[in-house]
Amino acid sequence: MSAFLLARGIGKRFGAVTALDGVDLEIRRGEVLALLGDNGAGKSTFVKVLSGAHRQTSGELVIEGAPVGFSSPQDAAEAGIATIYQELALSENLSVAENVFLGREETRRILGVPFLRRAAMRRRVKALLDELDSHIPDPALPVGRMSGGQRQAVAICRALNLDAKLVIMDEPTAALAVAETRKVLTLVRRLAERGCAVVLVSHNISDVFEVADRVAVFRRGRKIAERRRAETNPEEIVAFITGAHPSLRAAETA
Repeated sequence: MSAFLLARGIGKRFGAVTALDGVDLEIRRGEVLALLGDNGAGKSTFVKVLSGAHRQTSGELVIEGAPVGFSSPQDAAEAGIATIYQELALSENLSVAENVFLGREETRRILGVPFLRRAAMRRRVKALLDELDSHIPDPALPVGRMSGGQRQAVAICRALNLDAKLVIMDEPTAALAVAETRKVLTLVRRLAERGCAVVLVSHNISDVFEVADRVAVFRRGRKIAERRRAETNPEEIVAFITGAHPSLRAAETA
């Protein structure tokens, strides 16, 4: 799998506080990379650097071989990075199609007057929903009537409609029932299978081991471990997260 984004020596300081310290990470197309760590470990700050919400204090981001600098989330979006936060930021009174195209509506002009191309937008959204096998029957349905898993599908469709090459998902299964969690994890895998790079931020170890190809563990602002899923187990990852792994003990007592 080829790399879409390289993070090299990423550091972030807030005054005297070091939130990130020399993080190196490769994010690859067609792969799910899970970021794990306790609260305050640095993973959320790292995601905000990737998404343009924060600018790193040191280090560089390289996308498809070219260094990039983000001053805003819009810059990151234009570079092909979409972030889906736990809150989703969907408008419940609007339809699925209207949410997917919100701010990027397709129009046509008749006698100089712009009209929305509603049918074309619904067709586009229906094709995306079918590709994801999302079980949303009608793009004209209001989002306010959707389940948690269906709302995640709408958010993913919006990212795909923006032609995102990297989709970052922040705790996508939080507060979902078992059946809905299963649907969302299937959506995550489908994203990777269609060639997207996926970064999954989660506290749920079982979810991670179901869908991730690689796992990176953050602790105290540093990336302390990186493993392929097939080469590790939940017990080792938990030991890294809690600081109980023998390699960390040795380093801290050296």
